[in-house]
Amino acid sequence: MLTYILRRLLLIIPTLFGILLINFIIIQAAPGGPVEQAIARLEGIEGGTSSRISGSGHEVSSGNNSYRGAQGLDPDLVAEIERQYGFDKPAPERFWLMLSNYLRLDFGESFFRDARVTDLILEKMPVSISLGFWSTLIMYLVSIPLGIAKATRHGSAFDIWTSSLIIVGYAIPAFLFAILLIVLFAGGSYWNWFPLRGLTSPDFDSLSLVGKILDYFWHLALPVTALVIGNFATLTLLTKNSFLDEIGKQYVITAKAKGLSWNQVLYGHVFRNAMLIIIAGFPAAFIGMFFTGSLLIEVIFSLDGLGLLSFESAVNRDYPVVFGMLFLFTLLGLLVKLAGDLTYTLVDPRIDFDSREN
Repeated sequence: MLTYILRRLLLIIPTLFGILLINFIIIQAAPGGPVEQAIARLEGIEGGTSSRISGSGHEVSSGNNSYRGAQGLDPDLVAEIERQYGFDKPAPERFWLMLSNYLRLDFGESFFRDARVTDLILEKMPVSISLGFWSTLIMYLVSIPLGIAKATRHGSAFDIWTSSLIIVGYAIPAFLFAILLIVLFAGGSYWNWFPLRGLTSPDFDSLSLVGKILDYFWHLALPVTALVIGNFATLTLLTKNSFLDEIGKQYVITAKAKGLSWNQVLYGHVFRNAMLIIIAGFPAAFIGMFFTGSLLIEVIFSLDGLGLLSFESAVNRDYPVVFGMLFLFTLLGLLVKLAGDLTYTLVDPRIDFDSREN
């Protein structure tokens, strides 16, 4: 097992390198980079035009690059803007400089937020951790027991009615549930039971410990509910089908013939085999919920988390933030994937990764 862990940890290095390289190449080809946006803002202030880069006009050349919309700007000023954003160096040199900084966990400073990337991530992380952790926890606590109940009652009225609810949950995106919850329970058209903005109330610091806990979950109730309803269907059906597949196997019939009770068969034999595929999907579910899945939820409920930060950074071409978050969450995803593989051995000790790779 130790050999397998070391091998997987070493594979993280080329994986990270490849992901960063591919995204770096793609971003170099994308128009409207930070230099162009800085020039557009200067033109908007100095020339009285909009801050959008115009498709016509003169070109100002500096080094190996040309920028439209820079009419009236001194080429030396354009060169200084390039230097400030690090674009006075060739792309390969910028890439290797970025990698060397990342080895020291130095992700640089945001182009447009006047803050270090690490500080921005740490500032936004509590919101995303709250949404991702509680949504994933509740989703698994609901989906796994429900999936097991559906498998053991396959074809019953309970299975049919819950399948109807699951189809509705699968068909409607989480953000539509979020809008519906706001209309119903956040003062949209009916009841005003839950807050609409933020993770805590303005008077949070003055509340007692119990009051702070209640206020925290009061603010999380609607966004977490929207995420759970919008994402629990797939896991529930996966659990049901996995258990149904195991229940129909010969070893279950043999265990029953030996006089074991149904609960002993289900939780002593079927459970650990059926749960393997569910554990395999946990890393992707956790990272997706933690990082990308909550973007629209953060926007709808005015929660300033990592999903919103990543979206705004990509739109604004804030490359240090984009690549810093890409590096951190790719690394986190790979480590969580490794943790998921190791959890296999806890559920079923018969699994030996070392022997499988030899």
